[in-house]
Order: sequence, then C-alpha cells, then structure tokens
Amino acid sequence: MDKNNPGLGFITQDDCYLFGQGTHYEIYKKLGAHPCEYQGKRGYYFAVWAPHAAAVSVVGDFNRWDPENSCCTRVGQGGIWECFIPGLSAGELYKFVIRTQGGDILYKADPYARCAEFRPGTASRMAEEPWEFSWGDRSWMKKRAEQDPRHSALSIYECHLGSWKKNQGGARDGFKSYRELAEELAAYVKDMGYTHVELMGIAEHPFDGSWGYQVTGYYAPTARYGDAQDFQYFVNYLHRAGIGVILDWVPAHFPRDAFGLADFDGQSCYEYADPRKGEHPDWGTKVFDYGKNEVKNFLIANALYWLNEYHVDGLRVDAVASMLYLDYGRREGEWCSNQYGGNENLEAIEFFKHLNSVIAGRHDGSMIIAEESTAWPMVTHSPEKNGLGFTFKWNMGWMHDFLEYMKLDPYFRKGNHNKMTFGLTYFTSENYILVLSHDEVVHLKCSMINKMPGIYEDKFANLRCAYAYMFGHPGKKLLFMGQDFAQWHEWDESVSLSWELLNEEPHRALQNFVRGLLHIYRTHPCLYQQDDNWDGFEWINANDAERSVFSFVRYDKDRKKSLLFVINFTPMERPDYKVGVPHAGSYRLIFDEKDGAYKLQKKKAESFRAYKGECDNRPYHIFHPLEPYGIRIYEFGPARKTAKTKTAVGGQPQLLATSSAKAHSSL
Repeated sequence: MDKNNPGLGFITQDDCYLFGQGTHYEIYKKLGAHPCEYQGKRGYYFAVWAPHAAAVSVVGDFNRWDPENSCCTRVGQGGIWECFIPGLSAGELYKFVIRTQGGDILYKADPYARCAEFRPGTASRMAEEPWEFSWGDRSWMKKRAEQDPRHSALSIYECHLGSWKKNQGGARDGFKSYRELAEELAAYVKDMGYTHVELMGIAEHPFDGSWGYQVTGYYAPTARYGDAQDFQYFVNYLHRAGIGVILDWVPAHFPRDAFGLADFDGQSCYEYADPRKGEHPDWGTKVFDYGKNEVKNFLIANALYWLNEYHVDGLRVDAVASMLYLDYGRREGEWCSNQYGGNENLEAIEFFKHLNSVIAGRHDGSMIIAEESTAWPMVTHSPEKNGLGFTFKWNMGWMHDFLEYMKLDPYFRKGNHNKMTFGLTYFTSENYILVLSHDEVVHLKCSMINKMPGIYEDKFANLRCAYAYMFGHPGKKLLFMGQDFAQWHEWDESVSLSWELLNEEPHRALQNFVRGLLHIYRTHPCLYQQDDNWDGFEWINANDAERSVFSFVRYDKDRKKSLLFVINFTPMERPDYKVGVPHAGSYRLIFDEKDGAYKLQKKKAESFRAYKGECDNRPYHIFHPLEPYGIRIYEFGPARKTAKTKTAVGGQPQLLATSSAKAHSSL
C-alpha cells in the first residue's frame, strides 16, 4: 500500500496483498457496500476494484445521481477505490461511476453488491450484512459435515423458482417470494423424498430468458423473489426440513450489458483482452480472465460466499467444458493455443484445482459439481493426482445414450441394446450424477413424457421403465421439475408448471411411482453407498437384447439388504419369465409397475423362493411373470452360511455372445 495514501482504514495492506495474490477468500467483506461507522457517523463504506480507471465516484438518489459528488480515492497501487458516505441506510440504490482513461463515463453496478434492483432496473441496492442472519440449521450442518456425499444418498430436484409456481396476477410479475417458496417447495420435496433441490438462476441476472446463466450480480440473490435475508430464510427453512440446497454457479462467462462486468473500467478488466480467448462467439458473452489473480479471487470468494453466508450445500458449475478448451465453440483461426500448442486452457485448469482444493479443505460435506460434457479425464479425482478435484460430474454420456434408447419404438430397441449397457463399462471412472435436467426438456427436445414412443398409455409405461432403470443404475440422481408427474409441454420459464395435471389419474400414478422410487433409494444404501466401484453392481443378464430385458443387482457394503432389478422395455408379456439370482433364499417383491407403491410393510410384499437350476449362468433362479413394460424390484439378504453353493460376487460384467435362441432356451 502507498504510505502516502493509507486510505480510510477499511482496506488494509494485508487486504491489498492477499487480493493481489488471489487468496483473499473473504474479499466480499471489504469490497462492495457495507454499513459502518466512520469518525462517529453512521453510513456506508464503498470499495471497488477498477485498476484502469482515471476516477471513480458513487451515485444514487442520495446525491441525485451526480457523478461529481461522493468521489472515491485510490487505495495503494492495486486498483482499489474507496469512499465513505454518511447517513445512508439499507435499501437505497447506487452505482459506481467510472471515468475511463479516454474520458468516457460509465455507470456500473457493484460487482460485489449483495442486493440488486428488481429488473428491468439495473442499480445495486445497499443491504444489511448477510452474516447477521440468525441461523437455525446447526444440526443439519453438523450432520452434513459428518457425511461423505460420494457415499450418501443424493437425489436432486432441479428447480427454477420463477416457474415452479406463480401467483397468478400477483405483483412483481407473479413471482412468489423466497419465503413463500420455502414452505411450499420444502413440503413438496419432502413428501416426494428428494434429498436436495438444485436451484437455477439465483445470482442476479437481467433477462428472464437466460434462466440465470448470464449473471450481472454474482453476490446478489436475484431480487425477483426477495432480498438477501429472504434467501437466507429459504435455505434455513429447507435445512430445518431436512433438505439440502445446491446452486447453479456460472464462472465460465458473463454478458456484455453496459452496466455489468464487461469492460468494467473502460478496458478488459474481468475478461481476457484477446477476443480469441475473451469472447464466446456462439453465446455473445465475455470470458473471465483466469490468469488474473484478482479475477480468480472474485470467483473463488464468490463460491465461498454462497457456502459461508447462505449455508448452501453445493455448487453446480455450469459450462465447465467451455472453460477447459480454448477452441470450445470456435472455428479455426478464432482461437489461440496454449504455450505448448494445445487447446487446453491451462489457466482455467489451475483455477479449478485452486477452487476445488479450497472447498475440499473445508471438510464440511459441501459439494462442487461439474457440468462437463466431454471426456476430459479425472474430473472428480484430486488435484494431488492431477485431477480437477470436483466432488461429482454430470454424466452427460449416459444421458444421451439413455434418451436415444428410450425414444425408440420398442421393436428397434433390440438393435440398440448397447446404449443401455455402455454406461456400465465406465461408471467407476468418475463420481457421477445421472441427470435428466432442464436442458433435455426445452428447445423442441420435448418433455420426458413426449419423448416416449407410442400412444397415451404406452408413453406412461415407457417413462416408468426409464425412471426405474435410472434409479437402479449406479450414480446419484437428478430430475428436473415437472417430469416426475409427466408434464406434457416443454419447460417454459414464463409460466408455472402444469400442476392441474395431478387431477388426472395417470399423472398422479406416475408421481406416486417416482415417489416410490425415491423412497426406495433413500432407504436402501445399496443404491448409493458404492456408486463408484464394482462391488456395488452386478449384471444378471446384460445380453437379453432380443427381449429388451435388463436384470442386475445392487449391493450395499455388507450385503444385508440388496436389490434385484428386472425391467422389460417392450409391450410383450413374458408369462414364463425366470431370472437368475445370486443364491438360494427368499426374494421379496417390493416394487412393480402396477401401482408404483413401495411396499414398506413386509406383509404387503409377495416373496418368491429361489429354485435350484441354472439360469443366466447362476445356480438358482426365481419364476415370476413379467408384464408388458414390466418392472420388478426384489429385496434380498445375504446367502445363508449353510448354503453349499458359492455366493456370486460383484465383478465386471461379461457381455456374453449368446444367441437369442440360446437365451430363450434357458427358460
């Protein structure tokens, strides 16, 4: 810090040093607007990073938006400007005015603002300090810190708050408040059995149609639903209801809006100066400069801000691939290689390793999830082993294969059997989340129910099979709102979900079916304890392509409560169907396609005795007619010690080269 300009005392020499090194993880407590007392007067302290600015001031109603008043002074040599304005209070609007080296005047929203003006307004709003909120989720946070999310139940309800439910004809364009949504959403999610919600578009953004993925207020919960303390109330309420909260987070790019981060101080400040690195030609957005310590600090501190001050349980990082590849979305000649001639963004890689190491070092059970759409290796491996360090990765490959299979007429599925088995050849390579997200039900892709082949009844039957297979497949689960009761139309952010469909029996039945799957998932550790290793999964028959039937087992660590899945993806009945089982004993049918009700009470579940006799290369089998689009989930325990046959163990599947005739002859 310049000794001749020590500043007001709020920004210290240590602050400047750590910010310049990119390691001031609570810089949001120094930059931005903060209520304080200075020289015996109450007011607000303002600080902003604008290294290329010729002058900076603060404007608002309090000074008639006059840029000649409330001028800031530069603190040291790091590009931070500050001022104190007495007499201000929470709720007032403000902006920074930047006078550029070329003499232009720019009106900019505060990059570190904790509240923003309701759109279409673009000003920042002074707020109380978020860390003054009285939290009541201590037991949730303690329990979370004691668990490893990789080996815990994780079933995510992806939700866009603005279109989940609306107040028809209400104020503020019909948006419900964070407080209203907290109670209604918590009740729904708890009843269904999801463990977490993932929220789209919480950081402030100017355009509803961007869904929150073009952010202008990285530190401000969007004013569409309330203020910062309202959002804290939302998270606190869900935690007290036993529900986790994950936020979508966008460190990949930001929009060009004149009041935002683009050319913040008249030059490339937050973005790369070279347009071949600093602009996304397809999206029309700016790319963060991951080589600048202050920019990395802005982003890493922002991630920690949501974890620290709002107690969120995880962040889902959007568009990771666009950050990792220098040529992402660019044609030849539109991008520049790294120092070794490759297309990897080495600065973004280092950023991820830094960010994820800091979050992992918290040891508090918080998660960071990569939406990474390519085959980039070791996304969820530790940086010490040259991985990126994410907790989970969205399994986009599985999703594409799965949906391509499900769209097929059942007659053609036998020729595409491998689309459903291929994901089981690489599921141990990363810690995966199986996703059926908002991206799959927009832009003419159809809703989940309308992706299914056939007429009315067939569509529901196919969707039941799809969800049953998804919940049996290794990997955590994510389902976008509306798809658990078969909403017909594609998602539209401007209207509410079609809740009226629950007045119709098929939609209620499908919702009940998904509820049953969710409760089975949460009550059976075999479905989440060993998602990342072969001890948790075993094929019974991966090769019954002719009949399009899949059968497999999920094991928990001690094999006390395992599940056998049998799913028929055709409308053909199999009245004489039998399936190989790991050992002798009783197999209790806890779930089927008829009503979808998870049979919690043993007396309501039908048991099937295993008979000795080879089937599916197993020494025992059970008989049970398999209905058209039939689904069977059996619960069974460990092999009895008195049994003479050797208990089957988990291992890599052997995709047998059997003919369909041989497969049928085993019946």
